[in-house]
Amino acid sequence: MAAAVFPNRGPITVSIMLAAMMNTVDSTIVNVSLPHMQGALSATPDQVTWVLTSYIVATAVGTPLSGWLAGRFGLRATIVATITGFTLASMACGVATTLPQIVLFRVLQGLFGAATMPLSQTVLFNINPVERHARAMSIWSTGSVLGPIAGPILGGWLTETLSWRWCFLINLPLGVLAIAGVLIFMPKEDDARRRPFDFLGYTALAIMVGTIQLMLDRGPGEDWFQSAEIWTYALVAMSCLWVFVFHTATASNPFLDPALLRDRNLVTAAIFAFFAGILMFSAFAILPIMTQTLLGNPPMTAGFLNMPRAIGMGIAVTIAGRLADLFDQRAILLTALMVGAYGLWLMSGFDLTMDSHMILFTGLIQGFSTGLFFVPMTTLAFATVSTDLRAEASSVFNLMRNMGASVGISAMQAMALINSGAAHEALAGRVSPEDQTLRAALSAGFDPATLEGAARLNGEITRQAMMIGYLDDFRLLIVMCFVSAPLLLLMRPPKRATA
Repeated sequence: MAAAVFPNRGPITVSIMLAAMMNTVDSTIVNVSLPHMQGALSATPDQVTWVLTSYIVATAVGTPLSGWLAGRFGLRATIVATITGFTLASMACGVATTLPQIVLFRVLQGLFGAATMPLSQTVLFNINPVERHARAMSIWSTGSVLGPIAGPILGGWLTETLSWRWCFLINLPLGVLAIAGVLIFMPKEDDARRRPFDFLGYTALAIMVGTIQLMLDRGPGEDWFQSAEIWTYALVAMSCLWVFVFHTATASNPFLDPALLRDRNLVTAAIFAFFAGILMFSAFAILPIMTQTLLGNPPMTAGFLNMPRAIGMGIAVTIAGRLADLFDQRAILLTALMVGAYGLWLMSGFDLTMDSHMILFTGLIQGFSTGLFFVPMTTLAFATVSTDLRAEASSVFNLMRNMGASVGISAMQAMALINSGAAHEALAGRVSPEDQTLRAALSAGFDPATLEGAARLNGEITRQAMMIGYLDDFRLLIVMCFVSAPLLLLMRPPKRATA
């Protein structure tokens, strides 16, 4: 579909990005509302977390399906159906009275919302000429990256001002506006592909993605591979991966078009997106926990400490499209990696006595790196993908990025716990009630010779050890910045359109 077919480029962009923002915001908007939901639904802390887990797993399972649906039923019809389903599921979540009800509706929310990100990306590519692709991805990246950051802030405000139910009900008017915009301004396609559905391929892929997501989500609470549940998830995921790869290589009509796997830019960018998900979202997930548990900030303050990250992203995505017209996009990606590494290096110097200024400054740098990152990466990913495969390619690209974020968050949290345990053992081993120099340096409240003093001292050692664990995470992410950089050499820049 040529860009000239779409004269209503502005209204279409607003409509689909409104739908995309609803999906990304809902991935985090209920995080700060869980304690209120727990009381209202008479749930335990472990049970109420399924409000988050169910949505994440359903989104992961539904994302690969978006490309086939768009090819089978058309892009416009699929987008309208997904926004409608997401909006109705959101309304059902807002009026749910029991935990099973809200978990069921969150699953529906995730399944319908999974397609909004890849399909919104596809629409922006289709309605813009090649020379505007980078700027179009600046708009898309804004919704993709800022949504998860704005979610906790908006959720906290709605919960304290109105009710936790408004975290879901707010989607109703927004969804109606998005549906109306798509129906009014986006023309219907007449080139939908009648491609058969590969049930075995999709089932294997969906089960693999779902079990990996469950393993990552449940792993920290179940002590990872000390649990039979985690082993079960891992074995099922490995088995489904083998089935999917073998079936894709031998089937006449596999779920993923083999042409996608032959596209060097897309495959490389998808791998790069996996690392990007780890690099960009791990620190974002760690910081609220660190600032609340170690620095004593309340939830709302921890949420507002992420505001500079959003500002940095906003600045970066504003200029990234213009920079793509002037420089090789691989050079912009390398710059983003180095800026991110610099921000992580500053974060590796955090300590328990710092004020909020360092957190705000490093958040600004990290946000700028993230915003500068996704625009050229997405443009390079689709530089050589044919128009009829864009929806399917977008589902693969977004799936890899989301899986990277999930893997990164779980891995960094696990590494922080392991390293903090080792640091606690090392620090505690140096403490002795007989050490007169240590006792002289400590205040009376931390005297290890008394039970109360020993308990308070152990609490302080635990805080110091946890900070060491987080600092080790930041250092590991710095290494990953440099390890992933050589992937840039495998990608080809897009051909510049002739005026």
